[in-house]
Amino acid sequence: MNSGNFYYIFGTGNSMEVQDIKNQYALKELELNSLLEVTQAINNNLAEESLYKIYNFTLRANLNIKKLGLYVLNEQSNLWECKANFGTETDFTDHVLNKSFLSVQDVLQVKNIAASGLFEEFDTVVPITHKDRMLALVFVGGLQRDIDGQSTEISTTFIQALSNIIIVAIENKKLARKELAQEAIRKEMEIARQVQQFLFPKNLPQQAGLQVEASYIPHHLVGGDYYDFIELTSHHFLICIADVSGKGVPAALLMSNFQAALRTIARQTMNLREIVSELNYQVVQSANGENFITFFVAIYDQETHTLRYINAGHMPPVLINSCKQVHLLDQGTVILGSFHPLPFLNEGQLTDLDDFYLFAYTDGLTETFNEQEEEFGLERLQQYLVENTGKKLSDIHQDLFQELNDFNGYPSYHDDITFLSLRVNTALMKVA
Repeated sequence: MNSGNFYYIFGTGNSMEVQDIKNQYALKELELNSLLEVTQAINNNLAEESLYKIYNFTLRANLNIKKLGLYVLNEQSNLWECKANFGTETDFTDHVLNKSFLSVQDVLQVKNIAASGLFEEFDTVVPITHKDRMLALVFVGGLQRDIDGQSTEISTTFIQALSNIIIVAIENKKLARKELAQEAIRKEMEIARQVQQFLFPKNLPQQAGLQVEASYIPHHLVGGDYYDFIELTSHHFLICIADVSGKGVPAALLMSNFQAALRTIARQTMNLREIVSELNYQVVQSANGENFITFFVAIYDQETHTLRYINAGHMPPVLINSCKQVHLLDQGTVILGSFHPLPFLNEGQLTDLDDFYLFAYTDGLTETFNEQEEEFGLERLQQYLVENTGKKLSDIHQDLFQELNDFNGYPSYHDDITFLSLRVNTALMKVA
């Protein structure tokens, strides 16, 4: 239709009708321009506060709405907060949303909603939904817009459209931030997992007279358990197990420093008191009182058949000698990182150990509970070990995990679980 035809149609009709159509056209043009401005602001990746300000200005200045209150759900606090407010006697940013409005599904007159209270200052409430989920509620007053001296009603459909665009854009921003945060956590945990994997020895002895087996099940992707086997001389070796408080990268880095310090100190001395004292100092310096480490360390002399050990607040390992006698290795000191210097430091010693089995573990084993809130406990563990000490080490670990699963009722645990088994038979060493 050319301009001549437009003039012919509207020039021959009632002048009031022509003016009304012009007003409607002008209003639609304003609405379209407003949507364009908001879309450009979103594309420019403006902050949430800036988007709310543009929303506020668009409805107040461009469309001349007299009163507005925009309520949006804060998912963290689970409260509906007023993000935009103008033209009202009451400052609605200081007032939570009346719960009677949460069931609103269609555009309604506020006065028709029970217990509307202060909100009767508005005329209309407009629900903003996305995929059947309530995103926001818009309270408006004065939907009449004067254009060239004529009164034209602003469509609530446009308010819904504009509000939906803004709110969905902000929701998408929140989702993007959450995804970035989750990705950062995932990368952090992957780094921590890799760090932790480097802590564990790649190869453990599996030879006649000396066998070591280790099993590890983290509660999360990354746990705080550590074990090690270090050959010190031709007839001395060190074995240890540890559990650090905390999880993630900080715990993994602390344990990495702990491992490096242990291996460095162990090359300089076989004095367990010196080793543990220095390790405690390193933990105090590194962790600043925020993390602690339970630690068990032992050195075995294959010539004298002597095992020396220190238990620093760790679950007591179980040692079973050739006569089926059970020893709980609980002599030592407090957890590392809590005091410097250590308030006391005792060294345990067992002699005449030419044939024995040692089982060390973290507290995730004995502190596993069943549905009746019963603890797996040390007594149950000891009984199993005494009855099965002659089995292959890998079979012992597999059996214990099965025992835990049967006891627990489901194959998941509240903490990391580490098993460390050592079997020594000096007679077989000499033959080999």
